[in-house]
Amino acid sequence: MLYMIYSRKQQTNAKQIMSIFNVAEKKEKALLDRMRELNVKEDDLEERFIRSSGPGGQKVNKSSTCVFLRHIPTDITVKYQKERSQALNRFFARRTILDQIELKQKGHIKEETKRIEKIKSQKRKRRKRTKEKLTTLKPRQSDPDKNRL
Repeated sequence: MLYMIYSRKQQTNAKQIMSIFNVAEKKEKALLDRMRELNVKEDDLEERFIRSSGPGGQKVNKSSTCVFLRHIPTDITVKYQKERSQALNRFFARRTILDQIELKQKGHIKEETKRIEKIKSQKRKRRKRTKEKLTTLKPRQSDPDKNRL
């Protein structure tokens, strides 16, 4: 009986260890596979945590959520602080540094990454156009004569 309790506890600990970055298992596996593909080992990465700045409130100002990541062999550095969670920042910093390493090694980023960047760019342009459209359609509040129908 005692053995069963211990083994269950051991299984839960194994599951907790698997999720290092607090993201979906599929994304984490993809990141680790990409690291293997580019021959980047965890030992090659120097990781430091710095206090973030900017939006995020008291949580960001008091805890060290900003991740400074350096790939020692290529001397590529990344500083990532967009998320409030240190685990997510660690994940995104690794993803960013792998993009830069891949760009340096192969001279181009994988097609999938290009596709994602293209979609992000399209969304940015769409947001900008919508914002411009809203500002031109919205009547000026300071000019009362133009607001009348």
